[in-house]
Amino acid sequence: MDSSAARLLRGFLEPCLLSLLAEHADYGLSLAQRLAAGGLNEVPGGTLYPALMRLEKRGLVAVSWRPSTSGPARKYYELTDAGHTELVARRAEWRTFSTAVGALIEGRKVHTEAPS
Repeated sequence: MDSSAARLLRGFLEPCLLSLLAEHADYGLSLAQRLAAGGLNEVPGGTLYPALMRLEKRGLVAVSWRPSTSGPARKYYELTDAGHTELVARRAEWRTFSTAVGALIEGRKVHTEAPS
């Protein structure tokens, strides 16, 4: 991942993780693979795991250890009720933000009320 993509990802990784975890509980490596399948290639563990830890500390995800058929137990992350609430808010923020940025980058006009 190049440095500009890495900088952009920092602001959007947590809502992406919340969205994936809204589908089902998952462990780190699988989340990295799902992010890659969604177009966010090569999210390094040094970026992924601190983001998951921040979500856990904020009470947005709960963790549990589950057995693995291919080795040691895996740490699974699951969205909490607070995580679902946060995801709803972050999705609304994303819709507003992506519409505005898309319009600016593509040279389209977006009619919004300017802040006072």
